[in-house]
Amino acid sequence: MAPARTITKKELVLRIAERTQQKQTITRDIIQLFIDEVIHELASGNRLELRDFGVFEVKTRRARKARNPKTGQEVRVPEKRVVSIKPGKKMKDLINKLAEQRAAQAAAAANQGPAQPINPSTDS
Repeated sequence: MAPARTITKKELVLRIAERTQQKQTITRDIIQLFIDEVIHELASGNRLELRDFGVFEVKTRRARKARNPKTGQEVRVPEKRVVSIKPGKKMKDLINKLAEQRAAQAAAAANQGPAQPINPSTDS
């Protein structure tokens, strides 16, 4: 199986601008505003629920003792806040469906010729 690609914000802007027939600069600004609002709400201590996508919330990790792997010396890791993302049902279902399709294609490719590309837009 091929390694996963990294998709950048720039690539998302290009895709969305093309699909909405909107200027890239406007699309980029809207996406950035959305990202800024998500960050602001999480930093304010709020829980953010985006139906079908997931639930974002800030959780606190307790302070703990760890070990420096190079020296073996014990170090104290302070308490910190981390963002937790619980995927929504639609996201989980699509990810699992595509994973199953990739596995089936890999098995078919092992038995015969090249696999057909997966098109996620055919769902729903």
